[in-house]
Amino acid sequence: MPAKKYLTWAAAAFVAFYVVTQPDGATRSVETVAGGLADAAGSVITFINAVG
Repeated sequence: MPAKKYLTWAAAAFVAFYVVTQPDGATRSVETVAGGLADAAGSVITFINAVG
């Protein structure tokens, strides 16, 4: 169980370091993820409308 906690903290530290050192890259990453989620949601809605 402690290994999972350490990996979580290491991932959080890496993300914080990336955001501080590369704010433009972090912004682009967030925009890419948000765009992908919006596309996925649109696809699900299209599927539901086609089924119903």
